[in-house]
Amino acid sequence: MTEEPQERKVRQLDARSLRGLAHPLRMQLLDALRHHGPATASQLGERLGESSGATSYHLRQLAAHGFVEDAPEHGKGRERWWRAVDQGLAFHAEDFEQAGPEVRGMAEMYLHEVANTHARELSSWLSARDRWSEEWSRASDMSNATLRLTPELAVELVQRMHALIDDYRDRAPGKDAPNSEQVRVHTHLFPIETD
Repeated sequence: MTEEPQERKVRQLDARSLRGLAHPLRMQLLDALRHHGPATASQLGERLGESSGATSYHLRQLAAHGFVEDAPEHGKGRERWWRAVDQGLAFHAEDFEQAGPEVRGMAEMYLHEVANTHARELSSWLSARDRWSEEWSRASDMSNATLRLTPELAVELVQRMHALIDDYRDRAPGKDAPNSEQVRVHTHLFPIETD
């Protein structure tokens, strides 16, 4: 019997939630909880090279904006465990076009931090790929393509790529399946200037 895929809870970012998230350490904390599961402020501090005081403060800020919550089933005694509320975030630039300069600045900071995170993850993979099996090394991809599209075709392509990724998410083997690993997929589509 196969398990029915769970609906993936994705949070749509708005101006208020962006205020609570648009900070590099908060974004790293949320990513760590989403990708590695519940943890304490101390564990997250160790993982990210930050003090537990800093991680604790920023976790409370994330909780105030609904990004993280207590995970009491993991704690023992006074230990406070945190977990991510959502499995993903959605950012739509058009939601911020009419916003004031402060919110637009936070949106820019958020987007740049996402790009920095993608670069760090890719660099970490390149540094560690020799520790993975040859099979996983061959299964990885780092490619790019240049196309000529209209904005409408670009939107269609992005939607189809996301649908394809969702199809594979629904087909994902369980955690205990032989040779299965968690993988990251980055997609970027943007216009480039040409002469």
